[in-house]
Amino acid sequence: MKRVRVFAPATVSNVGPGFDIMGFALEKPGDEVEVSISRGTKIRIRKITGEGKRLPYDPLKNTATASIISLLKSLDIKVGLDVVIKKNMGIGSGLGSSAASSVAGVFAVNKLLNLKLPKSELLKHALNGEIISSGTLHADNVATCLFGGFVLIRSYDPLDIIKIDYPKNLFCTVIYPQIEIKTNEARKILDKKVTREVAISQAGNASGLIAGLLTGDVDLISRSMKDFIAEPKRAKLIPCYNEVRIAALVNGAMNCNISGSGPSMFSFSTSERDAKRIASAMKEASLSKGLKSVSYISKINRRGPVVIK
Repeated sequence: MKRVRVFAPATVSNVGPGFDIMGFALEKPGDEVEVSISRGTKIRIRKITGEGKRLPYDPLKNTATASIISLLKSLDIKVGLDVVIKKNMGIGSGLGSSAASSVAGVFAVNKLLNLKLPKSELLKHALNGEIISSGTLHADNVATCLFGGFVLIRSYDPLDIIKIDYPKNLFCTVIYPQIEIKTNEARKILDKKVTREVAISQAGNASGLIAGLLTGDVDLISRSMKDFIAEPKRAKLIPCYNEVRIAALVNGAMNCNISGSGPSMFSFSTSERDAKRIASAMKEASLSKGLKSVSYISKINRRGPVVIK
């Protein structure tokens, strides 16, 4: 095998009360990374297309190649690789763009070199790539992208990833207003401490959301998707936040929250028809504040990254 091309999905992280500990994968959009064996021992980014025209070609500063370099160094493998990156989602969209490229990179090399490493091993290197983008270690996008489905990060030390079951009729509507919010900037505005009351409320909602997903209790999912820590602060960065949220709820969404650091927002429903109606309403609400947007409708992606032709 001389060349491998991989698709890695976008992800929704936090999922209401699950700040830094919950996420799920989408069927679309996602990034594509192609890795080819070349002469010598250098890692080169040959081309970046799509939404990533501002991304660095320096392999140490790009999440896709930084994760690859981490993997190769850990195994003391010296090989020349050419990398082509196709970004299918915006930078700073809140949909795990950097995580998707990081995951696609290590997943592709694992296949290309027939390393047969488990995903738990790939995760460590994908996280090293993600740190370059956000400046902090948070696994809710990377782990979700790599493992697929709905993921809970029970612990960061040691890292403990748990896949959670969910209702199979769950549809997600995502709206991406065309503005950029940098993850590191969105983290700076968060409080460094929270009160006991906030901690209790957050833990209760996070627990309720997991229970609702496992039992298929739509009402419990709906009333548990409230964040007391990040969303109240980050909502101010999204000019159409209130309008989009109200539009989603009026049109039957279970709830409506910010995806990751934003500006993307998402909602759940239980049919594709409802998801499409909610998408139209959310886009209209965004436009009412002068913001064009892109919308996606997706079931939860169970597979994670895949090799494509």
